[in-house]
Amino acid sequence: MSLAIVYTRANQGVEAPLITVETHLSNGLPALNMVGLPETAVKESRERVRSAILNAGLEFPARRITINMAPADIPKSGGRYDLAIALSILAASGQLPAVRLATTEILGELALAGEVRSVQGVLPAVIAARDAGRSLMVPAANAEEASIVSGSSCVVVATLRAAFRHFSEQPLTPLPLRSLPARHKTAATEISAVKGQALAKHALLIAAAGGHNMLMVGPPGTGKTLLANALPGLLPSLDEREALSVAAVRSVAGLKIDAEDWACPPFRAPHHGASSVAIVGGGRLFNPGEVTLAHGGILFLDELTEFKRHVLESLREPLEAGMITISRADYRVSYPARFQLVAAANPCPCGYAGDDRGYCRCTPERIARYVEKISGPLLDRIDVHVEVPRLGSEELRRPAPLHEPDSAALRERVLACRNRQIKRQSCLNRELNAEVLDEFCPMQPQAESLIRQSMEKLNLSARACHRMIKLARTLADLDEQDVISASHVAQAASFRQFAVRSFKV
Repeated sequence: MSLAIVYTRANQGVEAPLITVETHLSNGLPALNMVGLPETAVKESRERVRSAILNAGLEFPARRITINMAPADIPKSGGRYDLAIALSILAASGQLPAVRLATTEILGELALAGEVRSVQGVLPAVIAARDAGRSLMVPAANAEEASIVSGSSCVVVATLRAAFRHFSEQPLTPLPLRSLPARHKTAATEISAVKGQALAKHALLIAAAGGHNMLMVGPPGTGKTLLANALPGLLPSLDEREALSVAAVRSVAGLKIDAEDWACPPFRAPHHGASSVAIVGGGRLFNPGEVTLAHGGILFLDELTEFKRHVLESLREPLEAGMITISRADYRVSYPARFQLVAAANPCPCGYAGDDRGYCRCTPERIARYVEKISGPLLDRIDVHVEVPRLGSEELRRPAPLHEPDSAALRERVLACRNRQIKRQSCLNRELNAEVLDEFCPMQPQAESLIRQSMEKLNLSARACHRMIKLARTLADLDEQDVISASHVAQAASFRQFAVRSFKV
């Protein structure tokens, strides 16, 4: 048979669209032509494929070879199509039974000696192949991430010769699948190890329970970074759907996926010198940014006021929409970006504005220029604003209380609170939209009155008001109350008063 069809998968964001590799052999001068919008790395595969086939002890046909990669409107890049191209040539030349290729999709880059090298974005391809009812052949180096998709069927190969034998002689045994880990690794910081800061710890619990964004402001060395590093220890493990979504992002980004610990929410902490492309994604290869790498977890921005203003402004859309779309003239890619923002900042350039010891020497104009990087629309999207004051020497050296809850105990409270939310509305409180607030956030009459007073006194926007209601809903859930009381609204409003006082919003 001079025509063979092989299936493979492209890499388009966290999606893996189907690519059909059609290979036709005809009479004429020996040549290999590729069509279907292949980029340079794909065009160069002709030399890798030729050498790999010959070094695997197989015959490279001395005929005119035409390879079409359909659909043509999807750009193809990288070496992920090498193995599929090589097997399609072998099938078209009659060395392989083409009928056996119809139920398997193939991924892998070839070395000149015939080894199959790892590729990025295997996990989305495994999920897509499973949903299409086909098995997937992947490089042996990608076996760990391919094994975590339940219901999938994958075979791993280390060489082109092994792939050839799978289709011509003895089929390989499918890769054993791994179950979702019951627990994830402990956080780098145990919350009970943070001295004092009772209000900040309580705010951290509230933020974890409802998935709310949080801003900590205080002098240097008061424990803001320690508190942020303790937050992952308060978050429960991801469920299978969320964990697969997070793992797919890591796969596309080329990051390692640990099959023993892939249910852990991600924690990303980029340096304040990061560019907007590093934060939201983009570049020549449409790489995912930090907002996507933090999907399903936490994005921690330390020294918030040191970030460039346009970088901070680029966070506004993903914070609201939960996704980011990177567009160019003729191509666009969408990435998920549903993360919890946690930020820390000093109140002024020297860090001691408002300090009762009078250390601050910053002028009001200098402080205004310093904090103006944080715009009102960005602060609107942050639900919990908390002050982290400096501790006195007596409080700093005081032994921790004997019965202070640790991260594991608080994580149980967070899990119970989140389960309450999922049972009621199928999402966390932070994800409620304005249309359903009245349905899922019933209030006592006193609470309704306090909401109106807070809007006028604090000059809140409609968005800030809705976020304050969702925060009050979380406070009620922590107290196991079905109806929001005035005390819950008052506490939610107190987390807004600090931002109004400090940032004049």
